[in-house]
Amino acid sequence: MAEAADAVRTVIVTVDDDPAVSRAVARDLRRRYGDRYRVVRAESGASALEALRELKLRGVPVAAILADYRMPQMNGIEFLEEALDLYPGARRVLLTAYADTDAAIDAINVVDLDHYLLKPWEPPEEKLYPVVDDLLESWRVTDGLAVDTTKVVGHRWSAQSSQIREFLARNQVPYRWYSSEEPEGRRLLAAAGESGLRLPLVVTPGGTVLVEPSERDLAAQVGLSTTPAADFYDLVVVGGGPAGLGAAVYGASEGLRTVLVEREATGGQAGQSSRIENYLGFPDGVSGAQLTERARRQATKFGAELLTACKVTGLEVNGAARTLRFADGAAVSAQAVILATGVSYRQLNVPGAAELTGRGVFYGSALTEAAACQGQDVYIVGGANSAGQAAMFLSRTARRVTLLVRASQLAASMSYYLLQRVQDSSKIEVRTDTVVETAHGEEHLEGLTLRNRATGEAERVDAQWLYVFIGAEPLTDWLDGTVLRDAHGFVLTGPDLTADGRPPAGWTLDRPPYHLETSVPGVFAAGDVRAESAKRVASAVGEGAMAVMLAHRYLEQS
Repeated sequence: MAEAADAVRTVIVTVDDDPAVSRAVARDLRRRYGDRYRVVRAESGASALEALRELKLRGVPVAAILADYRMPQMNGIEFLEEALDLYPGARRVLLTAYADTDAAIDAINVVDLDHYLLKPWEPPEEKLYPVVDDLLESWRVTDGLAVDTTKVVGHRWSAQSSQIREFLARNQVPYRWYSSEEPEGRRLLAAAGESGLRLPLVVTPGGTVLVEPSERDLAAQVGLSTTPAADFYDLVVVGGGPAGLGAAVYGASEGLRTVLVEREATGGQAGQSSRIENYLGFPDGVSGAQLTERARRQATKFGAELLTACKVTGLEVNGAARTLRFADGAAVSAQAVILATGVSYRQLNVPGAAELTGRGVFYGSALTEAAACQGQDVYIVGGANSAGQAAMFLSRTARRVTLLVRASQLAASMSYYLLQRVQDSSKIEVRTDTVVETAHGEEHLEGLTLRNRATGEAERVDAQWLYVFIGAEPLTDWLDGTVLRDAHGFVLTGPDLTADGRPPAGWTLDRPPYHLETSVPGVFAAGDVRAESAKRVASAVGEGAMAVMLAHRYLEQS
């Protein structure tokens, strides 16, 4: 039987059918966390679920659940799957023997497992506590803060409603969504004095009402920083994807006064990924949101300033200063700049797609919409890793996922490990040599016309959900006349600028550009925005760190 729970402190639950092991786990957890958390111990999945239900009724938060894999009647995966319904935010850890690691890896997709630990975990100072420390801190930041949530009222098929929900989710702002047609949605509209004709409506925790807000206005009202604290910095990083966050961490940790400027939400395309499994140091995989949240915390811990919803529109060279102009007319200057703006998904240029964007047609994972796909057919356009990861994620709840691939095979564009999982899934169908010719629908997406490029045959299929991953474009027009780029808009750096042995036009220094330096001294590029980059999360983070090293070298010589 589970031990009685304390209604005051946040709870850590541990369950193991072996009494000795159960006591050992609880003992080690209490030794480290007993002053801050109540440790609830159970010796079966059923008794642990009973304890969780009691805690739920009392309103007691649960931060982490540690479950043994091999238990009779209900194994650890089955238990965690049921516990997920009660406490979806609790961090989930599976305790396994070495022989059960395959089961633990499978559990990642079944219960969104956060970690698995091999038994025995001695010494706990090395094998248990670092893992639990990280999970508890992650829970505290994202799920454990006792704050009121922002409320969003909108129409189910409103593109702007979808954008606002995605903006809040990607910036890890807690919110609750209400349809304008449900009773609570109507009550909020009435309280705000709105008839419902102007949507979406946002009510902040402080009671401020925003009608059809811009992302910048919304960011300012929900506590995100949108204005720089100073006019001049040592380093400005433009873009908050893996390269930008990596640069912010290394710049701030090495003593540079650093500000990161992001136009939408930190994480970039990687931040929208449901699962990244080939990133060094995360053998169990990590979601883009988790990786982004950890990087944000790391950057701010070292003193980096992070700005959101700040669109940069120009770069100027003013003597030793590099000045960035914002869309609202403001500006910020620095001694060095790192361009890490990444790329955006290329738009699907077919009839109907633009009009239905946000109303059934989505670019990127759009994880806020995933829950609505349960039991339905989903179509995904693309054949690279991002499309494969989305297919695996959506196939957990969708009735069927169809991957539409323009090429004749997937092997050339998708990593081998992911290709094997896609091909092994019974719920994913891959259609090669296939393109979307038309998107049909009035209020929302209702169907697609698909064409086989090999045979020329076309067919109309019913569809309400289409996710698009068809390549990328860098969105660097704001650098026109300042920084040299290639024909596709990617920023040229280092050797690509001096291929003929001569420095680029306008270069004012005696030395050639450093490896990641652009045609403007002191301005560097890292990650996907850079021409000929590797287009991988690990390489982007590495380039962000390397750009900081080169910026240091530049500053020392200036």
